[in-house]
Amino acid sequence: MASGHEKVEKNIGLMIVLILVVVSIGGLVQIVPLFFQQSTTEAVAGLEPYSPLRLAGRDIYVREGCYTCHSQMIRPFRAETERYGHYSVAGEFVYDRPFQWGSKRTGPDLQRVGGRYSDEWHRVHLVNPRDVVPESIMPGYPWLEENAADASVISKKMEVLRMLGAPYSDEEINNAPQALEGKTEMDAMIAYLQGLGTTIKMRR
Repeated sequence: MASGHEKVEKNIGLMIVLILVVVSIGGLVQIVPLFFQQSTTEAVAGLEPYSPLRLAGRDIYVREGCYTCHSQMIRPFRAETERYGHYSVAGEFVYDRPFQWGSKRTGPDLQRVGGRYSDEWHRVHLVNPRDVVPESIMPGYPWLEENAADASVISKKMEVLRMLGAPYSDEEINNAPQALEGKTEMDAMIAYLQGLGTTIKMRR
């Protein structure tokens, strides 16, 4: 007489169903508790939502595809923390929509790049990376200096982010376009980069 295990092995339909059940249970056991852990759902102390200029810079970062070569997630390994700084924690990303973690590192991780270099260094690097890093293969982005930061939809973006949990006030949303007046896309990009990972840095 065939054992229960043998019956499952010979019945492909039953095996598929049982595999799905096991994977579903395992997934739920791993995922559901995360929704009840404050460390994964609440902002780290001192974290603030993106200012209008940094929010515009973040959109430019995504538009230009910077995430295809740069991750923003430092793993808790000595080799990474010695090079980049404190490992990433979930509470740093509660205002990120979408997050920019990634795993591709053609270039270095940027999670702790905020404050590491001057604004002028970033400006030169973004125009022609090889002026400051001779071995760099990163393309230049000189047009960022020529393009004005787009203020036309910044208030709407902030309203949407408020619906998703970012604590923007009505005053901040209404005044957002003025914060971008006279600013270029380069200014916005630099502001975004200079804020990356600084909350954890300040706590150390």
